[in-house]
Amino acid sequence: MMALMVHLKTVGHLRGKGDRIAKVTFRGLPFYSRVAENCEEEANFNETFRWPIASRLDGNEMLEIQVYNYSKVFSNRLVGTFCMVLQKVAEEGHLELTDTLIDDNNTSIKTSVTIEIRYQSMDGAVGVWSDGEFLDVPDDRDGMFAFETDSLLSGQSHGPGTSPGRSLQGSIPTFRKAGKGVFSAMKLGKIKSYKDDHKKGDEPAVLDMEDLDRKAMRLAGALDPDTISLASVTAVTTNVSNKRSKPDIKMEPSSGRPVDYQINITVIEARQLIGLNMDPVVCVEIGDDKKYTSMKESTNCPYYNEYFVFDFHVPPDVMFDKIIKLSVIHSKNLLRSGTLVGTFKMDVGTVYSQPEHQFYHKWASLSDPDDITAGCKGYIKCDIAVVGKGDNIKTPHKANETDEDDIEGNLLLPEGIPAERQWARFYVKIYRAEGLPKMNTSIMANVKKAFIGENRDLVDPYVQVQFAGQKGKTSVQKSSYEPIWNEMVIFTELFPPLCKRLKVQIRDSDKVNDVAIGTHFIDLRKISNDGDKGFLPTMGPAWVNMYGSTRQYTLMDEHQDLNEGLGEGVSFRARLLVSIAVEILDTTSPEIISSTEVQVETVSNISESATGKIEEFFLFGSFLEATMIDRKIGDKTITFEITIGNYGNQIDGVSKPSSAKKKKKDGENEEEESELIQNSSEDEADEDGDLVSVSSTPLMKPVITDRNYFHLPYFEKKPCVYIKSWWQDQRRRLYNSNMMDKIADKLEEGLNDVQEVIKTEKAFPERRLRGVLEELNIGCSRFVMLANKDVNQAGRTKLDRERLKSCMREMDSVGQQAKQIRTQVKKNTIKDKLKLVQNFLQRLRFLADEPQHSIPDVFVWMMSNNKRIAYARIPSKDILYSIVDEETGRDCGKVKAVFFKLPGKKGFGPAGWTVQAKLELYLWLGLNKQRKDFLSGLPNGFEEIKADKMGSGLQSVPPVSLIYNMKQVFQLRAHMYQARSLFAADSSGLSDPFARVFFSSHSQVTEVLSETLCPTWDQLLVFDDVELFGEASELRDDPPIIVVEIYDQDTVGKAEFIGRTFAKPTIKMCDEHYGPPRFPPQLEYYQIYRGNCIAGELLAAFELLQIGQGGRADLPPLEGPTDSERGPILPVPLGIRPVLSRYRIEVLFWGLRDLKRINLAQVDRPRVDIECAGRGVQSALIQNYKKNPNFSTLVKWFEVDLPENELLHPPLNIRVVDCRAFGRYILVGSHAVSSLRRFIYSAPDKTSNNWATAAKLMNGYMVLTNGGSQPRSSPSLSSRTFSRPAGDVLVNMDTEASIRKMDTVVKLDAMSDAVVKVDMTEEESDKKKKKKKKKGGVEEEDETDESVLDWWSKYFASIETMKETLRAQDAAQAEAEEREDLEIAAEAADIKPDDLLLKGSKMREKSKEKKSSKDKKKGQAADGAEKRPVKAKVDELMVYNKELESEYGNFEDWLHTFNLYRGKAGDDDEHALDDDRIVGRFKGSLCMYKLPLSEEITKEAGFDPNMGMFQSIPHNDPINVLVRIFVVRATDLHPADINGKADPYVVIKLGKSEVKDKENYISKQLNPVFGKSFDIEATFPMESMLTVSVYDWDLVGTDDLIGETKIDLENRFYSKYRATCGISSNYSLHGYNVWRDPMKPSQILAKLCKESKIDGPQYGPGGKVKVASRIFMGPTEIDDENGLKKQTEEHLALTVLNHWEEIPRLGCKLVPEHVETRPLLNPDKPGIEQGRIEMWVDMFPMDMPAPGPAIDISPRKPKRYELRVIIWNTDEVILEDDDYFTGEKSSDIFVRGWLKGQQEDKQDTDVHYHSLTGEGNFNWRFVYPFDYLMAEEKIVISKKESMFSWDETEYKIPPRLTMQVWDADHFSADDFLGAIELDLNRFPRGAKTAKQCSLDMIRNELPTISIFKQKRVKGWWPFVARDENDEMELTGKVEAELHLVTAEEAEKSPVGLGRNEPDPLEKPNRPDTTFLWFLSPLKAIRYLVCNRYKWLIIKIVLALLLLIMLGLFLYSMPGYLVKKLLGA
Repeated sequence: MMALMVHLKTVGHLRGKGDRIAKVTFRGLPFYSRVAENCEEEANFNETFRWPIASRLDGNEMLEIQVYNYSKVFSNRLVGTFCMVLQKVAEEGHLELTDTLIDDNNTSIKTSVTIEIRYQSMDGAVGVWSDGEFLDVPDDRDGMFAFETDSLLSGQSHGPGTSPGRSLQGSIPTFRKAGKGVFSAMKLGKIKSYKDDHKKGDEPAVLDMEDLDRKAMRLAGALDPDTISLASVTAVTTNVSNKRSKPDIKMEPSSGRPVDYQINITVIEARQLIGLNMDPVVCVEIGDDKKYTSMKESTNCPYYNEYFVFDFHVPPDVMFDKIIKLSVIHSKNLLRSGTLVGTFKMDVGTVYSQPEHQFYHKWASLSDPDDITAGCKGYIKCDIAVVGKGDNIKTPHKANETDEDDIEGNLLLPEGIPAERQWARFYVKIYRAEGLPKMNTSIMANVKKAFIGENRDLVDPYVQVQFAGQKGKTSVQKSSYEPIWNEMVIFTELFPPLCKRLKVQIRDSDKVNDVAIGTHFIDLRKISNDGDKGFLPTMGPAWVNMYGSTRQYTLMDEHQDLNEGLGEGVSFRARLLVSIAVEILDTTSPEIISSTEVQVETVSNISESATGKIEEFFLFGSFLEATMIDRKIGDKTITFEITIGNYGNQIDGVSKPSSAKKKKKDGENEEEESELIQNSSEDEADEDGDLVSVSSTPLMKPVITDRNYFHLPYFEKKPCVYIKSWWQDQRRRLYNSNMMDKIADKLEEGLNDVQEVIKTEKAFPERRLRGVLEELNIGCSRFVMLANKDVNQAGRTKLDRERLKSCMREMDSVGQQAKQIRTQVKKNTIKDKLKLVQNFLQRLRFLADEPQHSIPDVFVWMMSNNKRIAYARIPSKDILYSIVDEETGRDCGKVKAVFFKLPGKKGFGPAGWTVQAKLELYLWLGLNKQRKDFLSGLPNGFEEIKADKMGSGLQSVPPVSLIYNMKQVFQLRAHMYQARSLFAADSSGLSDPFARVFFSSHSQVTEVLSETLCPTWDQLLVFDDVELFGEASELRDDPPIIVVEIYDQDTVGKAEFIGRTFAKPTIKMCDEHYGPPRFPPQLEYYQIYRGNCIAGELLAAFELLQIGQGGRADLPPLEGPTDSERGPILPVPLGIRPVLSRYRIEVLFWGLRDLKRINLAQVDRPRVDIECAGRGVQSALIQNYKKNPNFSTLVKWFEVDLPENELLHPPLNIRVVDCRAFGRYILVGSHAVSSLRRFIYSAPDKTSNNWATAAKLMNGYMVLTNGGSQPRSSPSLSSRTFSRPAGDVLVNMDTEASIRKMDTVVKLDAMSDAVVKVDMTEEESDKKKKKKKKKGGVEEEDETDESVLDWWSKYFASIETMKETLRAQDAAQAEAEEREDLEIAAEAADIKPDDLLLKGSKMREKSKEKKSSKDKKKGQAADGAEKRPVKAKVDELMVYNKELESEYGNFEDWLHTFNLYRGKAGDDDEHALDDDRIVGRFKGSLCMYKLPLSEEITKEAGFDPNMGMFQSIPHNDPINVLVRIFVVRATDLHPADINGKADPYVVIKLGKSEVKDKENYISKQLNPVFGKSFDIEATFPMESMLTVSVYDWDLVGTDDLIGETKIDLENRFYSKYRATCGISSNYSLHGYNVWRDPMKPSQILAKLCKESKIDGPQYGPGGKVKVASRIFMGPTEIDDENGLKKQTEEHLALTVLNHWEEIPRLGCKLVPEHVETRPLLNPDKPGIEQGRIEMWVDMFPMDMPAPGPAIDISPRKPKRYELRVIIWNTDEVILEDDDYFTGEKSSDIFVRGWLKGQQEDKQDTDVHYHSLTGEGNFNWRFVYPFDYLMAEEKIVISKKESMFSWDETEYKIPPRLTMQVWDADHFSADDFLGAIELDLNRFPRGAKTAKQCSLDMIRNELPTISIFKQKRVKGWWPFVARDENDEMELTGKVEAELHLVTAEEAEKSPVGLGRNEPDPLEKPNRPDTTFLWFLSPLKAIRYLVCNRYKWLIIKIVLALLLLIMLGLFLYSMPGYLVKKLLGA
């Protein structure tokens, strides 16, 4: 019995006194010790615990001991924990140790524990597992348990037999000794402080492989095998090694290459602009391009609807950093630039990252850059779309826009950004830079030296920072390689900013032009986190490394782009110390600077240690092999140089600063070094001091490998390099990145496996996905455990701390979600879950990218002749060493195959694909003091050779070369079977491919197969005596990779490269048996890459067999060449080549189309050759291609042996040759069908009735479907599958089919999917209407009169429906997401589904506060349904917002179209669109089946053996057809004229006939409504490709093509979907919905039944019809033109046709009456949509009765109306003027109004002078005639744009009546007081009295009315204006009457303007003061004085009298007194 025993002896160094107890846990099973009572310092337990175990002990399992202070009353208190990994125990079986405990915070405490562990295995043999050995997996015989981690990408594949047994699970971690006498138990989570570090030496041991499955196994317990994760069995099954890392296949750099982009911006309107009475213009600016809209006069809410297009051809990085700037400018004209109202900025990248790459109908809020204290300055509503090559933008359908008036809900902001953004300051501090290169030639330096007399540094650097369209610069530091700036650049920008990247660039200041030295981009998303626990952008102080071109200075640097940040830098340029901080501004504080100008200020110096402690790093590299050296440089000697930063760079490395400033750095380094030396272990100190770096390998002359490549003859002597360098120690950042990267790598590999399993249709992909999720969960929890270290290390920045927190949170949540999703992975949900998991991958990759650099990347250069030729760049984190294995870089201490590439632009295109050199390189980078095992990852079996001068005594000096004395000899067998879908390299459109296989320094080629893209070489290449160096066992796990390159052989010149792939061989050592499961190896597909694109697949197998003592005789024998013709070529042996069986392939030859000229000659007598696996068949010859391009013999067949495994089927080649005179054949074009699977015929299944499950007799054509042809057009229908019951099925159609039904949907319960549809029938809706009438008094909707309806009514109603269904889909999706969220939550909380309902409602309440976008969508849909009144019954058609064929599988239901290619394939990385290579099309089909075929098919009635599987196909003789094309309208055309508009017209081409509609061009319109139909007669097959183009009319010069679309009419004509004439939903004989087809529904139905071989329709009584055991019901009466009812069966027949897909086995959806939307493309701008056109095509065979006249779809003529507005009175108008004399407030009021625009038709009332109360009386009438389009709710204006315009332009504007109140001034400009704008379709009802009139009428959502329905309205409306604080204020009220009359009524009852005749208004009764006082001053005075001042005057008079009396009294008093006194 296996058992683990732990003897717990003592616990020492305890604190205090007390009772102690210990708990020992293993495999989740705890044991408690006895209580040790009253012990002080030490507790003696002396107890043994024993765990009997059933499965073998694994080195990753943990033992945990916890020591508690024991208490009888309270709970025990934890003293500390001890954890250890039982690695050593598993190996050796016995271990004794004493170690310290750690407390809760993971810090070490003094308390220690002493234990002894024994492990006794089954056989007593412990330690069988040697270091690093992989075990062979025991065979699991039952084979049932196919395990999750079966990697398919491995070099070997297995049958289901090789799954590991349960006891041994996968890989065993290898364990390396880590030093002297240190016990090798790894403690987890234990942190040592710095102080301990030096005392103890390097103690912790190293665990080599992450393998935590046992935990998983235990968690899973004894569940079914499905839930058990075998998470890393891969390690056993694939030879993923621990000594080699994976090479990267994709070679070419993709960034930096320019691409086409088009940015489309529609400025629709602006609202709420701040300012009085403005004339706004919108300026759209992208980068340096500006475009302006027209100016709108005197309005705060201008309507533009103008469309702008910007075209760019730049690299993606440049494009996405460009800023889109929208600004509104007030009163701009030719002379003045206008004043800026506000701007909005966003970078292109933000738009591109939106769904569909666009914002549609969103409001951009404007802010003023010069005044950040002000709020929002208004809104612009716009659409912005960024189209890259090949993106097609789905524009939501434009009909009429009503729902976007909610500005706040539709802001132009990405998801998750708050609507109210605040201003913030971005501080970018620039401290100093180091390591700058020379930026001047040495000659100049000498000149300067001669003049100045001292030696200066040759660079004058400054730093430029760019952000959000603004630039800031630091000062220039003259002549300094190590400039110190200490400056900060401050940007003020809204936060969060809509610009993602900040660009920091060091530039060299120069008299002539400044050049960039290096550029670094800082992505704000990486240095901030917007979550609720997030943080503002912060960074540093940290060094950022800049890379660019090589450092030697040349005047014309060819790689200058690299310094600008485009493309991958090829050399280190400099590093810059920066920091970034953001502070949110409080805009209310008074002392704030309100401008957003960039400011530059100085900052204080920063301490040396702020960026971390400087450590000495050691980089070691060993070159094991250098092969595949390009032959151009093969003749000179070659050396390799490794650099890290400027260390190791000998040619152009460190630019030494001039001696004047003695380099401070050196001094530091010396101190630093001595300190390091003292701290390093004693025995190393003296040796290490004078270690000189060796950074390049010795020169060596290459040796030839083959015609293309050379190799260096290293053989057993491998050169080494090593470099010492000093950097700030910021390894922690890299460690965390590495951990996340490794988790992501593992995840990516797992996902690739899952996809491969799904692709190859192996069993149980869901198990593999569960395994992947399990691994992810374990990896994440491991990260959280390990990352939380070194928290207080020097140089840690705020970003480090915050990033750590957020990474841990994020990783934790990813782990949790993974765990959760794992439980939901079922067979049917695997695709969705896979998508979710792929999001995890992106999240992980995003997190792993560290924004703060530390150690620069390592560059390896290949040098020849002292010139740098090619390079490889290796991120330093990938080779960084850590003692914790997960933190180590993925390539550290591993051998990696490195491919060298050319620098910069040289590496674009073909030059970048040829490998310059392939190295097997071993790299190790780490702290110098940790370097003792830097060689441990090398393949074993070498001796070190030291440099001579060092003397041999020193142990630790790194070797300069390694000599391998062990070598193994192998034979490599490359089984090259076939390749497919190769790249076409010749002008014929084919290639002559051969493959070249490289292994080590050997290479061999297969034979050349001419003229094919799918070569089957079937060739075995044998490489004899391949010598590999190292131990045999290691090579077995770790063979070098094989490179296979495919070339195209050219008769002259050298072979052209097609692509490359990598493979790993399966290895057999000489002591292993050659047999299953590993041998013989199976063929596998390898993707062939050409640059970054896939260029085909290779099917091959590789085995590497060791040659032992017995020589080759022991190897499995090879059969000799079998095929005498092929000479000495060995075929692939039998066990490896696939098993074949006999197939028959039938080919339907229909015809050839559109063949282009070949070598200037027309194709005249073409023939088609079909070839598959060496067999084939030829079509009949077409005698005269011009006359009839169809074949005379329709079906031929051939038999061929194909592999049983469908995935290995070879491609089928179709070639067209032209038979010229004298027996010459010329290849016209070819097509390779890479997968025959869709043509495999499976017998019709008698039981299944859903038509889409297998191939059936459909429509009488025997066709092959794979379920793919079922259209997705209507989900509700295609998802109803009917199974055939015994009796008949009743399909109940609504009896009154003509009503448009609103479907009210009732959900039964949240958990069930059932939906009950309640259809409102007429009676109910009638009841509703009656109710409505009772309530509202008036019925709002008047029923539409039948005679008014036209085709457009139908069209607009259909568009509404389409929008509604889209909304409903959105809502359904949101609902589904919400349900899933609830389920997930439920699972997490472990609730049963029935509790969900309760919980669901609670959760919903919670989530109500955060009203998510989901709710919003649902809400919108619901509102939509509620708001819309019951619609008038208008018949509808289908509006498809894409091409019709994409809805119906290209109409390839039985006739397929194969494009024929010729010419070389293009080499853009986006696969040049192959359209220009198409030289024609072959129409036909294929059908393949295994022989023999079952009898029953051939025995069916009417089976024609000549036609094989293609029964009852129509004949292919020429047929005459009337084609009727209806063009409705075009939208979003690309502007073709300078003014940003176009004058479009339609051109239609079909065969030879062309119709140009040039005279009916539509002036200056990008959304023209054509409304035209065209009839063309055509003959199929000669004329079957219809081209509809839109051209731009030009007065002079030729007309330009805007875009065109092509339609294949023939496929439509013959399709079983019946695309000749769409079937309408209802049948009527007259009116707008008249039946268009010459055949009545009943005739069509009878014909369909006949073709489908089913009984014709049986019409029964009571409106029933029976077809093929289905019964349909419908109405049976119809109205004729005179309104009389008559009986008809047509409705019934039409009902059946509309539900034809429900007919079992045969039915399919018939094309309904429709309008399709087709993108317009322009051949000059491939792949970018130039607009869309809405149209449809009807076809009528000429041998049938002729159709009626085409239905009229000409655009609706706008209707003439006249709006009469009477301004009766105003009230409470604010008073503006002060009276000169009295200072009183008064106003001279008049009212102005307009409808179309102030320029066109403004009208003013007369002036009510001197109103003192704000009351004005006018009785004045405005009259506005206008043309109005009812359906679009737009007024149509035609006017000339300018005096120079040739013709009038038509504009459509919304009907808005603007009324303004003004104060008239005589001498100065009139003052604007207030305005109101009424949208005539929806404006608030006027108030009854002036008192009730208030601002609320505008603010609130009051019920609105439409003047077009009411016709006459009277009431009071408020005038408003905005005050300084942007608040709306009431500035007056107006009493007005609006009266709308049609033009006819207006003629009958005319009215006069103002108060004129006819129908004059009476004069207003105004107070007389209003007359001017200087005309009748007395009158005025009387009024002024008497009225108001009567009492005042009386009082004054009385007072005066009193005063006079008093005066007189005083005057006369003295005399009087004297008189009295004197008694005179």
